[in-house]
Amino acid sequence: MNVPVWSLRLLPALTGSLCVPLAYQILVELHYSHCAAFGAALLILFENSLITQSRLMLLESVLIFFILLAILSYLKFYNLQKCSPFTAGWWFWLLLTGVACSCAVGIKYMGLFTYMLLLAIAAVHSWHLIGDQTLSNVSVLCHLLARGIALVVVPVAMYLSFFYVHLTLLYRSGPHDQIMTSAFQASLEGGLARITQGQPLEVAYGSQITLRNVLGKPVPCWLHSHKNTYPIRYENGRGSSHQQQVTCYPFKDVNNWWIVKDPGMQQLVVSNPPRPIRHGHIVQLVHGITTRYLNTHDVAAPLSPHSQEISCYIDYNISMPAQNLWRVEIVNRELDTDVWKTILSEVRFVHVNTSAVLKLSGASLPEWGYRQLEIIGEKLSKGYHQSMLWNVEEHRYGKSQEQKEREVELHSPTQADISKNLSFMARFTELQWKILTLKNEDTEHKYSSSPLDWITMDTNIAYWFHPVSGAQIHLIGNVLTWASANVATLVYVCLFLWYLLRRRRKICDIPEDAWRLWVSAGGLCVGGWAVNYLPFFMMEKTLFLYHYLPALTFQILLIPVVLQHLTHHLCRSQLPKNVFSALMVAWFSSVYLVYRTFSPLTYGEPTLSAAELRALRWKDSWDILIRKH
Repeated sequence: MNVPVWSLRLLPALTGSLCVPLAYQILVELHYSHCAAFGAALLILFENSLITQSRLMLLESVLIFFILLAILSYLKFYNLQKCSPFTAGWWFWLLLTGVACSCAVGIKYMGLFTYMLLLAIAAVHSWHLIGDQTLSNVSVLCHLLARGIALVVVPVAMYLSFFYVHLTLLYRSGPHDQIMTSAFQASLEGGLARITQGQPLEVAYGSQITLRNVLGKPVPCWLHSHKNTYPIRYENGRGSSHQQQVTCYPFKDVNNWWIVKDPGMQQLVVSNPPRPIRHGHIVQLVHGITTRYLNTHDVAAPLSPHSQEISCYIDYNISMPAQNLWRVEIVNRELDTDVWKTILSEVRFVHVNTSAVLKLSGASLPEWGYRQLEIIGEKLSKGYHQSMLWNVEEHRYGKSQEQKEREVELHSPTQADISKNLSFMARFTELQWKILTLKNEDTEHKYSSSPLDWITMDTNIAYWFHPVSGAQIHLIGNVLTWASANVATLVYVCLFLWYLLRRRRKICDIPEDAWRLWVSAGGLCVGGWAVNYLPFFMMEKTLFLYHYLPALTFQILLIPVVLQHLTHHLCRSQLPKNVFSALMVAWFSSVYLVYRTFSPLTYGEPTLSAAELRALRWKDSWDILIRKH
């Protein structure tokens, strides 16, 4: 394949490299010494996990770059606020904060965590501005408006522009379109749009339709039936109606076609003029190929015994008459007289006799059901879960009354003459929702991990393995830096609480300026770590070690903050300061040695022997690949 690998690797490499000077500048803007800032830069430079991510075609280094750029820009803006507000530099850094935040969120939704943190910090600073009696009301209002425009309006506008460009350039159908709704697919060139473009808009009595479940999970599927019947008895001994199976089938098929029939008439064709179906109308759904009616009885579904079985009715001449009337309810209607529309209307079918709702359960049927998905009748409940909603995807006006002619008609492609293009905002909203809610079918992965594994780096990820030499690249961090970051966080929290309690008793252990510096730096670093780490405990998605890297970056920035504080305020005489400085030099040297030790797994060279690879397995939970000769 003609893939521009060099170009694709350039951006992560460049942004990953720029994270080093950004870390330095952030510490300087926090009013820490150049020595502390240099230490932060070195720790970022010698962090193996950050190097690994920046050397490959991965997004974490780009994300971290824009996160750090947003932090630095806001700090520079805030420092200029004290001496030269509303100057060109003041506006530049404020606007750059908003731009960097929008870029971070645009790369990954994880950037939203840091954006929320900056908005919270800006809100606190704005609250202090409101209480500043030296500023006039007009000046305060101008400050608030400037922050609102730069930190809210600009990021939102930029984020929308990203997707406007995205949807403008990527206007053609692709291999994974099926996860999107029918309306979204129909707005793309080719694929579904080639089939549906211009087909009749209003569903009428006699219409031939395919019905797609709106949920699209576990896979997109269409209401389907075939000649096979439910087994007389299931594996657990329960009996069935032995009626014709109705399932949800994840592929296009002629057995997905249904005819919408008027219960009061026998004809299966559209009259002239067509009689459109509206919200609340009663219909029968006739399977196009077998001509049997969609039906449900008070019989338990095969895999969901608390729900009703859905079938196509076969008259066995027993005391089980057909119950095949369904009420059409348009969920996204504007008026109660709205017409059922192709693609655009989301409808649910309510069984007239039992009030059960046609629903996709999501369970896969056994072999007798060809592993297709189960359809059930769920008793009417409040709310509209997407598994109960259906939209017409393909649609034609039926013209053939005879079954043989109708089967030929069902096999032929639809003809259409009305386009259904979604607005940009409708496509944007749907795309955001899919990004937020779409989960992989496989919830487990060989290298997936939980947030608890990240703090102590009990996991790793093997990215590359050379089949001949055995050289390999792993996502493994600098063990000493990770441990030191955890210690620094614990020390900061303990000291912060200690100082806070002592200040409550009117005892000030450190000067006021040092206290404000301690709170602001810790609020940024510890707050950045918390907002980028804790939300993962609430996420129901497959997680990996690299999700922790933005949080780790904030922890690394905290290490020199804590070290400088200990040097200046706890080592009061010269001797302890000299000893502490010597220990820091030894510690930085150890960080470099650990970096060098794991560099073969970071860079993929030089090739290591099996014994050397075993020596690098510092934790039993690490999965380092060792060839067996």
